[in-house]
Amino acid sequence: MSDTPVDSSKRTWLIASTCAGAVGAGFVATPFVSSFQPSERAKAAGAAVEVDISALKAGEKLTVEWRGKPVWIMKRTPEQVESLKKVEGQLADPNSSRKAYPIPEYAKNGHRSIKPEIMVAVGICTHLGCSPGDKFAAGPQPSLPDDWQGGFLCACHGSTFDLAGRVFKNKPAPDNLEVPPHMYLSDTKLIIGEDKKA
Repeated sequence: MSDTPVDSSKRTWLIASTCAGAVGAGFVATPFVSSFQPSERAKAAGAAVEVDISALKAGEKLTVEWRGKPVWIMKRTPEQVESLKKVEGQLADPNSSRKAYPIPEYAKNGHRSIKPEIMVAVGICTHLGCSPGDKFAAGPQPSLPDDWQGGFLCACHGSTFDLAGRVFKNKPAPDNLEVPPHMYLSDTKLIIGEDKKA
């Protein structure tokens, strides 16, 4: 081995090319590493949804999208809340005991919600994934019993749900409508997809 000194111009060239190579490697690696990150669309699909319910009047329902699913938010009238007790004997799972769609602890009650007057449920029939229609008016109607108290009808195969999303007995739908995790940020703001335990 010889102890000849490296020419200073070669040393400068060597340092500059090494630095340029490191920067180039960083630029090449960045898209590769970022490809492992979820896309903005994927983040949005799983993100919680904040909903302003201040304009929601008693007896009205609004629909928002969460994780690609329609989520119903309904402000039930006092009469509609009272009607939930009248149909319990006709329901397949009045206490939401089945585990296909685990129900949050705060919705394990007769109205399946945090506040008795506000229903929050995924609007997808548990039979084949159809979206039931609103049948809020009480009384006899086509495809419904004469003592109908109001609720939802999946016209595809005839499954009926009460105003808490509980399925009636002897219907094709095997379970009640799903109750998503949710919580109140204020009296008029609701967040779907998060709760205190999530």
